[in-house]
Amino acid sequence: AELLQDENGKTIGAVETLTDITDKIRQLQEIQSLKQTFHLNEGYHGILGKSPCIQNLFTMIDRVAQSDTPVMIQGQSGSGKELVARAIHRESPRRDKPFIKVNCAALNENLLESELFGHVKGAYTGADKTRIGRFEAAHEGTILLDEIGDIPLSLQVKLLRVLEEKKIERVGDNQTIPVDVRIISATNKNLEKLIEAEQFREDLFFRINVFPLQCPALVERREDIPLIAQNFIRRNAAGSGKKILGLTPDALEKMTLYSWPGNVRELRNAI
Repeated sequence: AELLQDENGKTIGAVETLTDITDKIRQLQEIQSLKQTFHLNEGYHGILGKSPCIQNLFTMIDRVAQSDTPVMIQGQSGSGKELVARAIHRESPRRDKPFIKVNCAALNENLLESELFGHVKGAYTGADKTRIGRFEAAHEGTILLDEIGDIPLSLQVKLLRVLEEKKIERVGDNQTIPVDVRIISATNKNLEKLIEAEQFREDLFFRINVFPLQCPALVERREDIPLIAQNFIRRNAAGSGKKILGLTPDALEKMTLYSWPGNVRELRNAI
């Protein structure tokens, strides 16, 4: 969508472009029915589960993967948001191009800007050589902005400009570089509450939250716990050489009843 303004800068209207993807969805539904058995038995790009909520997530991934629509993945820590992002990339036409992850909570503002957009030699103390950023590294592929709720407000402005113009500027340089990148964001925070607290820009939220996906917590799909636990046991046994076949009925019952606040990551560490 684009606003139309007169010579005085007054808004006089807007133009919006809509794309009908009905036929694509029908084709994907046919493909989905063929994939269903494989998903149930072998997992889906590393994601295991037979519960209705996780099967619905697989369907939504298949649908959104075929377009370049920005995706926002929300869910608790340890629920598999990165796996979902990788699944979208691997199902997309960009599957043979780079998949780049950036942890937005791991770096301070200056280092994060350099990590995202790169820098030129001498841009700041310690910048002894020119370095490309993650957006350039992900050109024609997919970039995952993990924990996007932790990006500082000043950097949110620059990120919004990059998403709108599809061009970046390295730190310390004024030359623009075009980038063709599919944006996937992930967070375990409530961005709407951050917007109310003026800690997250509303315009950036609308730009990245075009297609929201929710990773269900493990407690919401208890029926998947035996399948996931058995998978971890099998993998660990293969790596350690120990002949561990599974869980006793009593242990499995306790695992199924536990709330797993750390989700699949906690279950993996427990196994």
